[in-house]
Amino acid sequence: MAIITFDTSIFIAYKPTVLPIGFRMSAVVLQELTTGAADKSEVQRWHTTWKLHEKEKTLLVPSGEDWWLAGKVLNSLLRGLKSKAAGKTPKLPADEKQRIIRDVLIARTAKGAGALLITNNISDFKMIQQFCNVRFKSGKAYFGY
Repeated sequence: MAIITFDTSIFIAYKPTVLPIGFRMSAVVLQELTTGAADKSEVQRWHTTWKLHEKEKTLLVPSGEDWWLAGKVLNSLLRGLKSKAAGKTPKLPADEKQRIIRDVLIARTAKGAGALLITNNISDFKMIQQFCNVRFKSGKAYFGY
């Protein structure tokens, strides 16, 4: 059974109502979705989702190692260091650091779970992939539209 996880961009763009077999929910994605919730009922929906995935043990939560390695990946991106996979990378502007940290954590937990990450944020995950070999696919390729 393939393990699948969705980036926040997938929930926003496709609003999936049925999740695939083998789905794992990212705690980081839940945080982003809750932050962007339109009202109290949507906050409650994401709370219920969190409780369900926590109970089912299908919640991907960054470990201490994930946080440390995320810092290492960000350091490499900010400094424009060489990666084994792709050579020298362009420097990530410092003001991008806060935006991309959550994507690095999503990538780390997906990789750790052996999950395929479905995202519409291809450019960031290509950059991250140079230092964290996460497997990902676009929402368009996954959903077929």
